[in-house]
Amino acid sequence: MRFLASPAVRCTSIAAAALLALTACAPSVTMTEAKDANNPACAPMMVALPDSLADAKRRTTTAQATAAWGDPSVVVLRCGVTVPGPTTDKCVTVNGVDWVIKEGDGSWTFTTYGRTPATELIMEENKVPSDTVLTQISAAASKIPAKGGCVGLDDAKTAPAG
Repeated sequence: MRFLASPAVRCTSIAAAALLALTACAPSVTMTEAKDANNPACAPMMVALPDSLADAKRRTTTAQATAAWGDPSVVVLRCGVTVPGPTTDKCVTVNGVDWVIKEGDGSWTFTTYGRTPATELIMEENKVPSDTVLTQISAAASKIPAKGGCVGLDDAKTAPAG
């Protein structure tokens, strides 16, 4: 006597096996969402993010408004982080997007400046070229409208008072 599964049971079993096979190859990156991750302004940026950065492929993540590239992750992104206030930290402009730079222990943190919500990008040192990553990410980050930007010391000296 043979047991014949219904077409629905066979399709469900095949889909479950395929999903298991796909997730076993590239597990999701466990991340914590930023405080303002559910800000609707994050959505256009998130859908515009590239599938790869340099040679690192994008992976799934476990938190809203986050992204990761590489296995293990060499670049991670969170939208909705605290907007940076005035700072003397180094700031660079890449394709019209200002990024505040902070060097950490073995990594670099780049945070958009003049955009609400802010986006944080953390890169491992010497794993991917930062200029390539910032160029590729800036196109997506520009989907969040700029409300200001970095200024230099000379700009501050000539700015009108009040």
